Amino acid sequence: MSPVLAGVLQLLALVVALGLSYRPLGDYMARVYSSEKHYTPEKWIYRAIGANPDTEMRWPAYLRGVLAFSAVSVLFLYLLQRVQGVLPGSLGFVSIDPDQAFNTAASFVANTNWQSYSGEQAMGHVVQTGGLAVQNFVSAAVGMAVAVALVRGFARSRSGELGNFWADLVRGTVRVLLPLAVVGALVLVACGAIQNFSGIHEVGQFGGGAQQWNGGAVASQEVIKELGTNGGGYFNANSAHPFENPNGLSNLFEIYLILVIPFALTRTFGRMVGSLKQGYAILGTMAVIWVGFTALMMWTEFAHRGPALEIAGGAMEGKETRFGIAGSSLFAVATTLTSTGAVNSFHDSYTGFGGGIAMLGMQLGEIAPGGVGSGLYGMLIMAVIAVFIAGLMVGRTPEYLGKKIGTREIKFAACYILITPALVLCFTALAMALPTPPHSMTNTGAHGFSEILYAYTSGANNNGSAFGGLNADTQWFNSTVGIAMLLGRFLPMVFVLALAGSLSEQAPVPATAGTLRTEKPLFTGLLVGTILIITGLTYFPALALGPLAEGLAA
Repeated sequence: MSPVLAGVLQLLALVVALGLSYRPLGDYMARVYSSEKHYTPEKWIYRAIGANPDTEMRWPAYLRGVLAFSAVSVLFLYLLQRVQGVLPGSLGFVSIDPDQAFNTAASFVANTNWQSYSGEQAMGHVVQTGGLAVQNFVSAAVGMAVAVALVRGFARSRSGELGNFWADLVRGTVRVLLPLAVVGALVLVACGAIQNFSGIHEVGQFGGGAQQWNGGAVASQEVIKELGTNGGGYFNANSAHPFENPNGLSNLFEIYLILVIPFALTRTFGRMVGSLKQGYAILGTMAVIWVGFTALMMWTEFAHRGPALEIAGGAMEGKETRFGIAGSSLFAVATTLTSTGAVNSFHDSYTGFGGGIAMLGMQLGEIAPGGVGSGLYGMLIMAVIAVFIAGLMVGRTPEYLGKKIGTREIKFAACYILITPALVLCFTALAMALPTPPHSMTNTGAHGFSEILYAYTSGANNNGSAFGGLNADTQWFNSTVGIAMLLGRFLPMVFVLALAGSLSEQAPVPATAGTLRTEKPLFTGLLVGTILIITGLTYFPALALGPLAEGLAA
């Protein structure tokens, strides 16, 4: 079987698996977030944190809940790393330095999971399981809660209320993420991923010295790392490590985990707003972009243009032979079109255009299908922009799902789409202008610039992957990428919730002959075009200096 055919069959198998999961999971999540019943374990949690889950919140109160919970999480995770040296199960590792502890705490709470350290050489069992793995659950649940709040904004009328953040947080964790993670961890263990709490032990002699490995609760962290679109690996090699991703079957299953909730949330959206066709339109937009990017990535990597790659017989540098070009390309697109950031190959070694495709996937806003929750609310913001543009074309006040998109709403949407590019481009420009940050680049020229552009694109978009040639474990990058991650995560949420509150205060307007039919394929095409045009206008100059210049020079 040719490698290209194997890649196509993997893609088809993935589409079938996602299609079979779409309806039951999407409907289940709609029931979870619409239920008025509280399970007994959930009641215990509410009592422990002093929250009343039946109290409806307007958007400022909902936002305060998001920010307060996240601030406490950052502080807790920071302190846990700072005292690691005196904790049991630390495997003899010392406490984490302040700048790296801040970077890691910001990273995992922001659902970014950017790692400027080697997990197996820095983090003990307590920090890995009690700190990082816990944040993998709750940071994902925060994103889902904000998405559901925006959906309620479209669905509700003259209320201004968006639900209860604490109830949404707990239900997303207990009823959605935890059950799926338990089942997924068992599958990964069956595939060969490790799950233990063993210490450091030596494995043979290599080059005159002993090779050391430490065990850990890898399968349970790996599953929520992918399922919650987090991305932080137990080991430095991430999903290229055989303890995390043992074979081709586990590789395909991990890609499935990355995509299943973000895609299924479109059905949850359709169910909650009372029109499944609206959910299908959003799904179609996500699917068109995802399939298109996957095809482009496979074509670019299989083409292996350039004399060095032609002599080598393929673009296999930085890729695992267990997965090949097809499995690596599928994984790279899935992880950069979502906010996952996990890698089973090293994007730094991709062709110039291949690295650019991975970068562009993040620069779209990670909305195809995006992170859990963040992908849906990012796509809905783009839908608001698209209907506004359509309204300008015909001279009519734009409407979406029966809600008028007026001056206030479009200002919130515009602020949302401007925040992340501003962070990416300003931090990149600053890093290139100052004398010290460029010293962290392994490469010069277009590829060296791409390393820094990729780093801030990944941080501000809450992805977490990196071009491995950049030494990011410096005070400058730990601090600035940490700030970019926090601002890139929580500033957009302010405008998402403000938009949700504004929409929920409106009464729905009846559809007329002039109303744009947002459930039709025409709107899907308009939305895809809007996304590509906005991203191109924003990032093309920077891409032209990096991956495009490198690709054209090959």
